[in-house]
Amino acid sequence: MDTNHVTRLAALAHPQRLALFRLLMRRYPDAVAAGELAEALDVRQNTLSAYLSSLRHADLIEQTRVGRSLMYRVDMSNTSGLMAFLLEDCCRGRPDLCAPPAARPRKDTAMPERKLNVLFICTGNSARSIFGESLLRSIAGDRFNAYSAGTRPYSELNPHAVELLNDKGHDIAPLRAKTVAEFQGPDAPLLDFVFTVCDRAANEECPPWPGQPISAHWGLPDPVKAEGTEAEKHLAFQQAYAALKNRITAFAALPFDSLDRASLQYRLDDLARDMETL
Repeated sequence: MDTNHVTRLAALAHPQRLALFRLLMRRYPDAVAAGELAEALDVRQNTLSAYLSSLRHADLIEQTRVGRSLMYRVDMSNTSGLMAFLLEDCCRGRPDLCAPPAARPRKDTAMPERKLNVLFICTGNSARSIFGESLLRSIAGDRFNAYSAGTRPYSELNPHAVELLNDKGHDIAPLRAKTVAEFQGPDAPLLDFVFTVCDRAANEECPPWPGQPISAHWGLPDPVKAEGTEAEKHLAFQQAYAALKNRITAFAALPFDSLDRASLQYRLDDLARDMETL
């Protein structure tokens, strides 16, 4: 038995270290700053440092430095090796029989021949996610059904966001604040893509989506929290809108007819990284 796997299992045999690892798995292939991790898990920095040290010692995560920030990402090579080790003798060499449904490969690798369903998620569903919904509907509404929701939605949309969309010529009549629960019931549309547009929503642990939609994280600063003059606040909404417009335009231009699900996932990961450098 590979003792490295024993070390990795021991590192994960702690509820908060496991929660940290699962959070980083949800954010992969992103690297996440230590401060953001501490805030998401509601732990002190020194406690988080101890958890990160244990996971790094087990070669489950990697550390890089960007400027003055330490960034952390799952070491997917070693993590995949651990998963393979756990399933090696499963069901007499048939890991496909005992893997959970979410881990089993889909039989259909091509995208369905219908309008594709896309959901944009942020925490409040009051600005960024409704920008995404409105932009996709405007840019490629003939090929996509666009939706948005919040993990903790506000009771109403942000008036600055609504005003901006109206000024840009978007139809604001269909827009309302919604919870992600609306898209997880038996009557919900079968989602093909799920995009989180805020870090907080991406960090939250959500139930698996039916149908295994392709997902990506397009984190943007929350314009609702912008401070300063009215002009500065307005600029924050304009910047969020423009950033999403660039991403959605690039997304809609992908050759969906010639790419399978795995290729689309790689393209979306590349798109997210490319947009971070703009």
